[in-house]
Amino acid sequence: MITLKSHAEIQKMRDAGRIAALAREAAGEVIKEGVTTRQIERKIREVISSHSASPSFLGYSGFPAAACVSVNDEVIHGIPGNRVVKPGDIVKIDVGVLYKGFQGDCAATFPVGEVAEEVQKLIEVTKNSFYAGIEQAYPQKRIGDIGEAIEKIVVQNGFSVVRDFVGHGIGRELHEDPSVPNYGIAGHGVKLMEGMTLAVEPMVNMGSWRVRVKKDGWTVVTQDGSLSAHYENTLAITANGPEILTLPA
Repeated sequence: MITLKSHAEIQKMRDAGRIAALAREAAGEVIKEGVTTRQIERKIREVISSHSASPSFLGYSGFPAAACVSVNDEVIHGIPGNRVVKPGDIVKIDVGVLYKGFQGDCAATFPVGEVAEEVQKLIEVTKNSFYAGIEQAYPQKRIGDIGEAIEKIVVQNGFSVVRDFVGHGIGRELHEDPSVPNYGIAGHGVKLMEGMTLAVEPMVNMGSWRVRVKKDGWTVVTQDGSLSAHYENTLAITANGPEILTLPA
């Protein structure tokens, strides 16, 4: 069931989203050669706690950390630990925040120092595909319009969209209806309505779109070992179009 949010509820989601965005931003600032993924996650915890909020991911279906930190071929759901990031790595940060009963969810991909030109292109195309997708996020458009726009940008640039994991509705719960695939057919799927709130999150691979889950039961990696990038924001569908709710200010 899709739950439409009131203006007051969307304001609460802005508040949660701002904290999530601040945590994502802070994580990006500490990502450098020699830090561990656990140290990155610790910074995220500190930011969330300093705003009297809670990390949505901690304990979610048993997830053992406050954020997902995924490196290189790890697509999503990386568990922070003792892994040390190295120059040329790319690190995906996915943050969820619960604040005063509402959720904010966002992600981004950060390079460690200088990366190869094709790797930088992967990061930029992933982010650009998000913005291409939300250009379609107007009332009376459909979920398929978002997905087709995302996939078009990705494929045109020689990359592939992960198909086994998708975006989602969000509100009081971290995952709500509807699902928001990063692929689709324009004019198909759920109709967008004012008051819908969505987490749109392209996951883009340099090679094949196929992925697998590691033995830890969480970490999703590319099947072919190719690099993957991730970009996400929470947004509201308004009469005037999409409003990104996960902004740091």
